[in-house]
Amino acid sequence: MENLIKNAAGRWVPKEVNGVKTIPFKGVNQHFPQGSIAAPPIRSCGSYPLDGNKIVDSLKTALQKCGLKDGMTISSHHHFRNGDLIMNQVFDIAAELGVKDLRWFPSAAFPCHKPMIRHMENGVLHHIEGSLNGPLGDYASQGKMKGLAVLRSHGGRWQSIQDGEVHIDISILAAPTADEFGNATGDRGPSACGLLGFGLADSMYADHVIVVTDNLVAFPCVPWQIQGNHVDHVVVLDKIGDPDKIVSGTTELTRSPDRLYIAELTAKFVQAAGIMKDGFSFQAGAGGTALAFAIYLKDMMKDANVKARFIRGGSTKYLVEMLEEGLTDYILDGQTFDLEGVRSMRENPGHVNTSPFTSYNWHGKGNFASMVDVVVLGATEVDVNYNANVVTHSDGRMLHGIGGWQNCLFSKCTILPIPAFRNRVPIIVDEVTTLVGPGELIDVIVTERGIAINPLRQDLIDATKNSDLPIRKIEEIKKEIDDLVGGAPAKPDLTDEVVGVVKWVDGTVLDSIFRIRTQE
Repeated sequence: MENLIKNAAGRWVPKEVNGVKTIPFKGVNQHFPQGSIAAPPIRSCGSYPLDGNKIVDSLKTALQKCGLKDGMTISSHHHFRNGDLIMNQVFDIAAELGVKDLRWFPSAAFPCHKPMIRHMENGVLHHIEGSLNGPLGDYASQGKMKGLAVLRSHGGRWQSIQDGEVHIDISILAAPTADEFGNATGDRGPSACGLLGFGLADSMYADHVIVVTDNLVAFPCVPWQIQGNHVDHVVVLDKIGDPDKIVSGTTELTRSPDRLYIAELTAKFVQAAGIMKDGFSFQAGAGGTALAFAIYLKDMMKDANVKARFIRGGSTKYLVEMLEEGLTDYILDGQTFDLEGVRSMRENPGHVNTSPFTSYNWHGKGNFASMVDVVVLGATEVDVNYNANVVTHSDGRMLHGIGGWQNCLFSKCTILPIPAFRNRVPIIVDEVTTLVGPGELIDVIVTERGIAINPLRQDLIDATKNSDLPIRKIEEIKKEIDDLVGGAPAKPDLTDEVVGVVKWVDGTVLDSIFRIRTQE
């Protein structure tokens, strides 16, 4: 433990992460950095084609022109999700060029990026600082990655770039539509993904920016979500993303009776607490339970003749229906989860694309997340002190990213609708394996066995005390679940070796992720 220090949350965290001195978590809204935001190098128009044509013949050529070399940081966005066809090519090219010890800084990685494991083993890729979904998370959990995984929220990623915590040498921005100058958009083209907000900071702060597209249009590409003035080179390929894996034609609702009941209880709580009223706002994700919540809430809004001022997305067809039926004035969209969302963004002026800067960045003069009246989120674990975990499972493996989850905790009411157990493993525990969200920011836990309200929210307790909702203490719900499954779950078998860290929204280190003990 000599290289670790206990932070304000009582968690042991490294004094250094990947060679950089860390700042331990100080508490919610307790870290106020000084200084100026980072800036990219000055460029001169004289270094670029005066006719505006920045197209080069290949991705390899673009990387060479950007000076790809050992130890650089390569960034990318994740709007293509599991359909990304670009980033594996980038590191294959780096291997071909003999480049070593790169840092990959994606806004998220997905199972399609499993080939990155090969590049970590051959020395091309040193480590990844970004959410590690699926195989990459499992690989890092076993302590096989040379550096530490660094998990940040979407807002935390923007914060790290603008604060100079992460310096991007080359950013690769895959764009469904672009022009020869580098203006780019994501809401049209054969690989349309909706918007490109997660790549916006990269385009503004990176030393070099490459736009890769499979749909080149004549200048100007309108609307442009990425400005060509930030772009060095444009590469045109046959295909940059698999549309079937970027977004789905429909996003599926849960069919589980328990989860439908949880969704209904959540909507009823929002109504009973007096949150659902003219001009309110809400955010819900694209998971099955969250989608069902939105549908229940929609019906309640219709019955009560209530209209929302705005809905924060990830957008889905269900939110689009609410916009087009006049139940909200705006969707403020952070990422688009289905094809109806992509269409709506093209066609509806009230469907507005946003970025982590506007929505989530903590080191700014406010953000949209804290203006939302109620947000509905998921979790892998919650403890009796309302602390929550979204990155590791009950066995301690990191298999999920944080996304915008941490940033959304600053809404006026945060609700976690979760099943009482998964595969007979209780979700409510004595202490979360990995702390990702401090309990003081989590207001309500909804399960099929009752609703628990954080004692810090006496206003919510008072507002719902005369309702017919099953309000219970979280300790009572936990005991009932434990008795049902035969006792509290065993703690995961972890070593004392740190393999990753969870950053808080302000850049401080909230918790450590420890290596799982595998059979030798």
